[in-house]
Amino acid sequence: MRRRANVILRVEFQFTAAHRLPYYEGPCFHTHGHNYKLLVFAEGPVDPKTGLSIDFLEVKKLVQEHVLRDIDHNDLNQVLDNPTAENVVMWMWDRLEPRLPGLKEMQLYETNDSAVIYRGEPLGENGSN
Repeated sequence: MRRRANVILRVEFQFTAAHRLPYYEGPCFHTHGHNYKLLVFAEGPVDPKTGLSIDFLEVKKLVQEHVLRDIDHNDLNQVLDNPTAENVVMWMWDRLEPRLPGLKEMQLYETNDSAVIYRGEPLGENGSN
């Protein structure tokens, strides 16, 4: 098949980490842990010769080397002052975006039904996108 197209890859990761939210008034103020799920989405053109856009193995290597090695089975407060899911996923983005062309979206799940989605979009001057 020789159709020219862009595709979006999705690669899933799991890691375990502890954290506490020092500015939160509630149970998460205390140290606790999560079994996190991270979804990384990257967009790129399909190479007509190889039929690939971005190598899954390359994405896995980049995430392992530049994100997970510093946080898996670790205390997130050693990496970030206020490791909310929002701050953690933005920290991840900042580490991957220069290395992964086409990075489109990251989803970080603290639980099966609670996630933060980040697309690298800064807020405008008035506080909106």
